[in-house]
Amino acid sequence: MNLNLIKEIFLDTNRLNKDGIRIHSDSELEEMRLSCKLAAETLDMIGDYVVPGVSTERINKLCHEYILDNKAIPATLGYRGFPKSCCVSINHVVCHGIPGPKTLKESDILNIDVTCILNGWFGDSSRMYIAGSISKKASRLIEVTYKGLLKGIEVVKPGNTFGDIGEAIQKYVESKKMSVVRDFCGHGVGQNFHSSPNVLHFGEKKTGSILEPGMFFTIEPMVNLGKPETKILSDNWTAVTKDKSLSAQFEHTVAVTSYGVEVLTLSPQDKFYPL
Repeated sequence: MNLNLIKEIFLDTNRLNKDGIRIHSDSELEEMRLSCKLAAETLDMIGDYVVPGVSTERINKLCHEYILDNKAIPATLGYRGFPKSCCVSINHVVCHGIPGPKTLKESDILNIDVTCILNGWFGDSSRMYIAGSISKKASRLIEVTYKGLLKGIEVVKPGNTFGDIGEAIQKYVESKKMSVVRDFCGHGVGQNFHSSPNVLHFGEKKTGSILEPGMFFTIEPMVNLGKPETKILSDNWTAVTKDKSLSAQFEHTVAVTSYGVEVLTLSPQDKFYPL
């Protein structure tokens, strides 16, 4: 191991807080903004193609080409063997749906999840889409999931804890007689796709690590109309609700700042919320 690499590792380690969470600089925040903006732009672009009859492979191809055209790399392609450039999760699929020949049907709801690597920084976001018309129960699920995400973001500020985020989301969702998925969580992000901390979407106030300026992480609650339990299909990726109830998810990447929170993956075209 050469001396320069040892120095880089030493400096990087010194930028971790006592809980092993990376604390980023203002210049790194500028880099992160660019990658997250591209992720949001990709999701804005794909919305016009979410219609009955389109295949999920077509959605994947369009996202893949858009990311490459903007001089970035789709992070999911090849990640731990994942075969596609985005995740497309339909109806009772909770997350990590693999695009393929399946075509969208009238009234399908779906989550599209993209992560762009731009100049070595990972921008991660997902949002819900509707193919054609929508049922009342699906509309209510999407609304509650979206507002649950906002409840979590509202409490992000220095001095609060990650438990505060989870508690805010869980309290709101369960008050609407829906359930928060426990098997998946948000995560630290930056120059790595996934890093500390794990960001739970349930929990108790005043527990977990304290939020500090310079932290980057995702908040991405998955909400089920039925029970919270999930199972993984034989492809070892696709997670579905055990009771086959509808599921929804929204995801933002956020940065903790000295004044509170900056949402890095806001939709430039104000298309994040589909209703």
